[in-house]
Amino acid sequence: MGCGASIPNKLGGKGRKRRSVIQEVAVFLPTIRVPVATDIVHPLRGLVSKELLDRLATLRSKVVLLGEDIYHGDMEAISELERALEEYLPVVLGLTAKESRLEASVQFSWRTLDDDQECCLASAWYEVLSVIHMMAMLALFEANLKLIPRNGQYGIEKKVSEDSKKDVVDSLLRASGCLDYSVHRLLVQIPVQIKKSFPSYLQEGILEAISIQALAQCVEIQLGLASECDKATLSVKRRLACEQVSYFSQAHYCLSGCDTSDSYGKKLLLFLKWKCMDAKAVAYYYHALVLDKGGEPSNHISAVCCLSAADDLLAESKRACLSFCLANPITRVPPPWGIMKNMHKKIPDVAYKKFQIYGHLFEQDKNSALQSLPDLPEFPLSLRPEGYEFPCTDSIWENVDCQPQIQSLKEHLKDEDEEAETK
Repeated sequence: MGCGASIPNKLGGKGRKRRSVIQEVAVFLPTIRVPVATDIVHPLRGLVSKELLDRLATLRSKVVLLGEDIYHGDMEAISELERALEEYLPVVLGLTAKESRLEASVQFSWRTLDDDQECCLASAWYEVLSVIHMMAMLALFEANLKLIPRNGQYGIEKKVSEDSKKDVVDSLLRASGCLDYSVHRLLVQIPVQIKKSFPSYLQEGILEAISIQALAQCVEIQLGLASECDKATLSVKRRLACEQVSYFSQAHYCLSGCDTSDSYGKKLLLFLKWKCMDAKAVAYYYHALVLDKGGEPSNHISAVCCLSAADDLLAESKRACLSFCLANPITRVPPPWGIMKNMHKKIPDVAYKKFQIYGHLFEQDKNSALQSLPDLPEFPLSLRPEGYEFPCTDSIWENVDCQPQIQSLKEHLKDEDEEAETK
C-alpha cells in the first residue's frame, strides 16, 4: 500500500517480484495509481487529426513511463511527473466534450503500484478523475517525504526545518483541493453505471475522507509549530487542538457509508481512529490547562477530569497505532514528532501532579456533575481545501469536428507500416 512511504528498494513494473519493505508513514495515503499503456490510436484513428492523436498518445506514454518508478523517486522525479500530468490533462479533456462524442471511445486502464490491481473503463471522465487523483496522491507522497527524509535512520528523530513543515502544509492543502474538486465537480460528470465499476479507493466517501484528513494533518503541523513558539498562547493551542479533533472526526464520519472491507479501507479506518485518539488526548490536555487557570474548585476538578481522559486516550492511541501498523500491509510510524513529540511524557506527568494537588477536592465535593468529563469547546474550522483550478481544453482541439476523416492511400499505408514496426 502506498502510505506515502519511503521505499528505496521497491521495484516497478507489473508482474515483477517486489522486495518486501516495511514502509514508514507520517502522512497516510491509500495507494498511488499509475496509468497502464493503452491503445489510443485505433479507437480514435480517422476521428481526429494525426497531430492530435500523436500528441495525446505521446503525453500519456510519458506519464506511464514516469509513473512506474515514482515510489523510489526523489522530489525532482515527483515534480517531473506532476508537470507531465499537467501537460497531459488539457489534451485528454477534449475527449470529454459533448460535441466530440468521444467520451466512451477509449478504454483507459490504471493500476495500483502496490498490488497491481487494475481497473479499465471506457470513459474519458474516468481518465480525468484518475489524473486528478494521482496529482493528489503525489502531493501527499511529497508531504511524507519531507517529513521522513530517506537518508535518515529508522528509530532516530528526523530533523525537519520549519520551512519544510510549511511546505508540507502547502502540499497537503493542494492534495485536499484536488480531492475536493474530484468529489464535487468530477464525480457528478460520470454515469452511475461507470462509477459502480470503480475500485473502492475512488468512492466518493473515501475521496472526501482523505481530503479532510489532509486538512487535519495541516492543523497537526500548525499545532506542532505553535507548541514550539513561546508567543503562542494556551488558548491558541487549545483552539488548534480542538480543530484537529473536528477534522479527523469528520474524515472518519465520511467513511460510514463506504465499503471499507478491503485492505485500503481497513487501513484508512485504523489510521483515522488512531489519529482521532491522539488529537482528543492533546485537546483535553490543553483544555485542562485553560480550565485550571480558573479560580473555582470546580475549574480544578474539571481540569483533572480532562487530564485523566487525556491520559486514558493516550494509552488507547498507542494500541490503535499498533493495530494500524500491523494491519495488512504492515507499516511503521516515525518516532513521535510535532505536537506528540512531548505529549507522551507531558500528559501522564501533568495528570499525576494535578491529581496530587487537587485530589482532595474530589473527596470534599461529591457532586457527580462536577466530576464528569466536560465537553471540548467547538470552534469554527479555519482551513479549507486549496481551490483547484481546472485547466481549459488544449487549443489543439479547436475546429475538431470528430467526423470520420478520409485518408489518402499513401497515408493509410504509412500508418500500417508504422504499426507493423511497433509490433
